[in-house]
Amino acid sequence: MPRLDQLLVLQDLARSRTRAQRLIRHGRVRLAEDGTPLRKPGEKLPDDTRLIVEEDPEERYVSRAGLKLEALIEALGVRLANQLVLDVGQSTGGFTDCALRHGAAHVIGVDVGHDQLAPSLRDDPRVTCLEGLNARTMASEPRLQAALAAQAAAGPDLVVMDVSFISQTLILAEIAVLLSAGGELISLVKPQFELGPGGVNARGLVSDPARYAEVEARVRERCQGLDLEVVHWQQSPLLGGDGNREFLLHAVKR
Repeated sequence: MPRLDQLLVLQDLARSRTRAQRLIRHGRVRLAEDGTPLRKPGEKLPDDTRLIVEEDPEERYVSRAGLKLEALIEALGVRLANQLVLDVGQSTGGFTDCALRHGAAHVIGVDVGHDQLAPSLRDDPRVTCLEGLNARTMASEPRLQAALAAQAAAGPDLVVMDVSFISQTLILAEIAVLLSAGGELISLVKPQFELGPGGVNARGLVSDPARYAEVEARVRERCQGLDLEVVHWQQSPLLGGDGNREFLLHAVKR
């Protein structure tokens, strides 16, 4: 007999065992027969067990990152309808998924890694996935230029960014080159990667909350030098997967 977390995946009630385990931990899985809550991912159950899974807001997108982008889009009323979006640090595709659900016409994703994008997005004709591409040099990358040309565009209307293990200040210049006047940037800022090893404790968490202001000032200054006007800055409604506080930036190319 399969484990409960495996059974949820087999019955197409969860996208992965990791997500199944989260649903179980949050108390959102019950037996259909009598409504008994199931709380142990490793519990063995027959293949034909009927299960009920309650809706979990964190399951709305292929990753919880989509909820972070959604928070800023809805707070500011950012328009994505018919927009060409460049997703920097596409990974599993949380930002891409969110952009499409809010009406984006096409998303070009850039990621230095490989084989991370959710299959549902990889198979979507509205998505172009460019893997093994370093965002620090992406503006002159032939593959990105070809992807833009395929959409009959010189550059994206909107750039969304969610990167880790690198400071965004090293990527912003490439974004400024790609955006035309009036183009927008929405970025998830992760202070632990802006501050570096000296700014985090042994668990990788920012050790001094007072340094968040330092991160904001540093990112704003870099944007200003690139004609990217920061028009909004807010705390993300969700913590990062490692427990760190994160922030959302909205900027417009002057």
